[in-house]
Amino acid sequence: MSDTLAPERETRPAPPPQEPRRRRINLGNVLVEGRALVALAIIVVIFASLSPNYLQPDNLILMTRHVAMNAILAIGMLMVILNGGIDLSVGSTVGLSGVIAGYLLQGWDMPITQLVAYPPVWVVIIGAVALGALVGYVNGLLVSKLNVAPFIATLGMLYVARGIALLITNGETFTALQGEEGLGNTGFVTFLASAPLGIPMPVWFMVVFAVGFSLLLNRTAFGRWLYATGGNERAAELSGVPVKKVQTLVYVMSGFCAATVGLLLTADLPAATPRAGEFYELNAIAAVVIGGAALSGGRGTIRGTLIGAFVIGFLVDGLVLVGVSVFWQQVIKGAVIILAVAVDQLQQSFQKRRALRKVAASTNRPGSPSPA
Repeated sequence: MSDTLAPERETRPAPPPQEPRRRRINLGNVLVEGRALVALAIIVVIFASLSPNYLQPDNLILMTRHVAMNAILAIGMLMVILNGGIDLSVGSTVGLSGVIAGYLLQGWDMPITQLVAYPPVWVVIIGAVALGALVGYVNGLLVSKLNVAPFIATLGMLYVARGIALLITNGETFTALQGEEGLGNTGFVTFLASAPLGIPMPVWFMVVFAVGFSLLLNRTAFGRWLYATGGNERAAELSGVPVKKVQTLVYVMSGFCAATVGLLLTADLPAATPRAGEFYELNAIAAVVIGGAALSGGRGTIRGTLIGAFVIGFLVDGLVLVGVSVFWQQVIKGAVIILAVAVDQLQQSFQKRRALRKVAASTNRPGSPSPA
């Protein structure tokens, strides 16, 4: 046994307990991330100061009713944009679905026979919505199966749907939408233009659509597939995602939302005109973009889209209320859209630079493996 004693281990005092780091809030990041909500707040403050009627309950209900139409359309558009596509045919689908509803309510001249059918209201609603979904299905097949560019496919369908609506009506407007008790086709306008609990029916539809599609995106496999497909289609396909099926379904959803808006708009007028819904696709795209969605796909939320729809609606109605010229309204709305896209691009560029700096810092840290 050796008499040599082992050297005692050097004992170091334990470091004092560190206080948990407080997360710093970057005001600039908060403003950029919540830019749509900030823009909405600024709009409300400006127009409330310019017009005492802007925040009156009746005017708020009216503005929200207008917002609801665009919001429902924008929710369907969001589904397509998340997939990396675009749907320019939704405005024409709005007009076509309304025309089909008006045509059926006034009586359907059955071919071959000399009979005229007056379907009940629920058949009219289901038929019009099914037609909108069919238009979306054709768009989806063109994009997913034939690899037609979404812009071209939906641009062509824009003209086809609008042309069919004009052919059915011969350019005229259907106004007899009330129906007759003896024919059993009453209740279309009464139901879709009603206001349960003082809230217009379009607003109720907006809430239902927002909740339903939010659950679809966040709680189902389809939502994960959609974000994955929009983010990187090739990687999603290699991961087993049914890419073609997702591409088709998002256009069906967009057509379904557009047909619903067509029914609500027809009941609200109340008249079925083939020109209804013109340029609605632009307002829907604007709401999605202002809400923070990326046109390249893979990024966007229902919440952001709703806020974007409120920004567009409250801005336009405010400009009308204070008497701004229609021409200046177009200029201001276009400037807001450009600003929203520019801020989004700046945000993406900043995030990429910050990610590259983090990678460079971790690579240059002492002890980190040197690049081969």
